[in-house]
Amino acid sequence: MKAFILAAGLGSRLGELTTDKPKALVRINGKEILGTLINKLKKHGFDQFLINIHHHGQTVIDYLDKNDNFGVQIQLSDERLELLDTGGAILKARHFFQGNESVLVHNVDIVSEVNLKELLSFHTNNRALATLCVRRRNTDRNLIFNNEMTLKGWVNKKTQEFKWVESSFNNYLQYAYSGIYFASPTFPDKIELNGRFSIIEAWLSLAKSNLIKGFLDYSEHWFDLGTQEKLRNAESYLKKHNP
Repeated sequence: MKAFILAAGLGSRLGELTTDKPKALVRINGKEILGTLINKLKKHGFDQFLINIHHHGQTVIDYLDKNDNFGVQIQLSDERLELLDTGGAILKARHFFQGNESVLVHNVDIVSEVNLKELLSFHTNNRALATLCVRRRNTDRNLIFNNEMTLKGWVNKKTQEFKWVESSFNNYLQYAYSGIYFASPTFPDKIELNGRFSIIEAWLSLAKSNLIKGFLDYSEHWFDLGTQEKLRNAESYLKKHNP
């Protein structure tokens, strides 16, 4: 099984923790975020990985070498010359999607209890181009779905800015993106954007003629490790549940 770990972010919200290292190598419970995620995905059957790098990219290369790639196949997508954001990163990595199986795309700074087997089954059974893991949680930005959990738009609740796949409608559902999704092998080839762009822009564009679904994750715990406070909250939880 294939997984693309998005690890090229600057991690600027983590302050001094990312002065001399990328966000992917910040430690939680004494272990680097990247290694923790790789080991978790290994347990779920993932054995082929692609990891993109940018900020202090050489330290990621050295870290993987030191740990013998955690006993799995790991390729690198080098963005050190240009950070491509979550959408451009997919285009640069299109070779990794070639084949017959869908690819898990996972932000490096997410700790969750989402059932990846159920997510993949939902994605496969619906024959979706992409299936986005979403949750009920407080955030300014939400994805918009109809009652069939088909992507229809995006909203910034703070500014009341809406972006619709086609036309606006009422009685829609709003959920927060969880930083995890499955994409079918043809996904990168259907993207018509270029350069640096957010994957949300690609989803909204693709949803005009392709099926982009939402998978509602009901698991109890989900953590974004983007700030020091959030990192401490996740650390406290993991100490209790994964000593």
